[in-house]
Amino acid sequence: MTDLPRAATAHVGVIPALLVCAAAPAFFVLEIPWLGWLLLAAGILTAWLIERARPVEAPGGAIGRAPSLTRDLSLIALGMLIVSIIPLAAELDNLAMLRFTLALGGAVAVPYAISRFLYRDRAIAFPWRTHRRWGRLQWGWLVAVLVLGWLILPFYFITSGVYQNWPVVDTPELIARLFVGVGAVGIWDELFFICTVFALLRRHFPDLVANLLQAIVFVSFLWELGYREWGPLLTIPFALLQGYIFLRTHSLAYVVTVHLLFDAVVFAVLVHAHNPGLLPVFLV
Repeated sequence: MTDLPRAATAHVGVIPALLVCAAAPAFFVLEIPWLGWLLLAAGILTAWLIERARPVEAPGGAIGRAPSLTRDLSLIALGMLIVSIIPLAAELDNLAMLRFTLALGGAVAVPYAISRFLYRDRAIAFPWRTHRRWGRLQWGWLVAVLVLGWLILPFYFITSGVYQNWPVVDTPELIARLFVGVGAVGIWDELFFICTVFALLRRHFPDLVANLLQAIVFVSFLWELGYREWGPLLTIPFALLQGYIFLRTHSLAYVVTVHLLFDAVVFAVLVHAHNPGLLPVFLV
C-alpha cells in the first residue's frame, strides 16, 4: 500500500474522528444503538487503515513515537459505549443514582487505566491546579456565568417545558438528591468531555478542530440528559467555551468551578419550576 504524505494523512484523520464522535448523536439523540456501534467501528477501522498506510512518525522524524489515532479513538469509543449502556433520563432513586455512578465513573476510569497502565502514556490527565492565581478576567467570568445563568436559564427551562425532563422535587430529600446529582454530573462532564475526549483529540488535530469534535459528544450527552428543545443553542456555546477556557487556563479546577456555578443556577431553576414561589429570585 502506498504511503500517504503526512500532511494529507493528518487531514484524512479527521474522518475517523468525526465518525467516532458522530456516534454520540446516534446513541444519545437518535437513541439508535446499532447506528452508534456501526459508526464507532467504522471510525476505528478507518483510523487503523490510515495508520497502516504509513509509518507512525513523531514530529522529529523518529518512527513509532507519535500517538496512535486508532488507540486514542478506541479510548473515546470505549467511554461512550460505557455511558450508552444506561438510560440517561434524570432519576433520583437509589438504583438510578448507583447506575449513574458506576457507568459515568467507568467511562472515565476505564479509558484512563488503559491509557496509563496498558499503553503506558499520560494522554489522559486531570490537572487540578496550575499554581497560578486566577486573574480579574477569570473572576469576572465566574460572575458573568451566574448573571447569564440567572437571566437565561429560567426562561429556557420554563418556557420550553424542559424542566419536566427532570423529576419533581417537592421534598427536602429529593431536593438534596437533585443538588448532589446535578453537581456530580457537572464534574463528570469536565473529566470526560474535556480531560478525556478533548485531550485525546488534541494529540492529533488543531485545537479548534478538537474542540468542535468534543462539542459534538458533549452536546449529545446533554440532550439525552434533558437539555432538549432549543437547548443546543445554549449547550453548544457552553461546550466550546469550556474547551477554550481549559486551553487558556490548563486548570481542571477552573472549568469545574465554571460548570458548578452554571449547574447551581440549573438546580435552583429546577426547584423553582417544580415549586413556584419557593425560590422567588427569578424573573420567570
